[in-house]
Amino acid sequence: MSSEQNPTTPETAEEPGPRPGRLTAAAALAALEGLALVVGGAWMLVGGLTGHPDDRTSALTGGVTLIVLALLPLLAARGLIARRGWSRGPAVITQIMALPVAYNLLQADSVAIPAGIVLGVVAVTALVLLVNPTTTQALGIRGPGGAEK
Repeated sequence: MSSEQNPTTPETAEEPGPRPGRLTAAAALAALEGLALVVGGAWMLVGGLTGHPDDRTSALTGGVTLIVLALLPLLAARGLIARRGWSRGPAVITQIMALPVAYNLLQADSVAIPAGIVLGVVAVTALVLLVNPTTTQALGIRGPGGAEK
């Protein structure tokens, strides 16, 4: 068979070898953020249904929104573990979206400040791990001009 009839994909072009620790750590951080969003959304839903919120509709909508938003980092984490190149984009977007949230939490005069610190550290750490050359190479992502190589 010629190469036109049997094209190779990035997954089959190279033997993957062991998964780099940086990639696993980035996937774990993305999964942690996704799980935190699910827990926060569930907490808002339960509070909206069983408690006495100021606005029940807003509590329910916020809870559902957080749970739906959790899909992005959870799918990204799954893709990172499976070494799918597409997964880095959603993971990076999640981290970029987390930075303003962390900043807003840091501006609060409450117990939200430690949460803002933790979220900021996690987001910056995950970004560093995701743009690391080892992670990029493990995901089969080529830089500019790398298509001919």
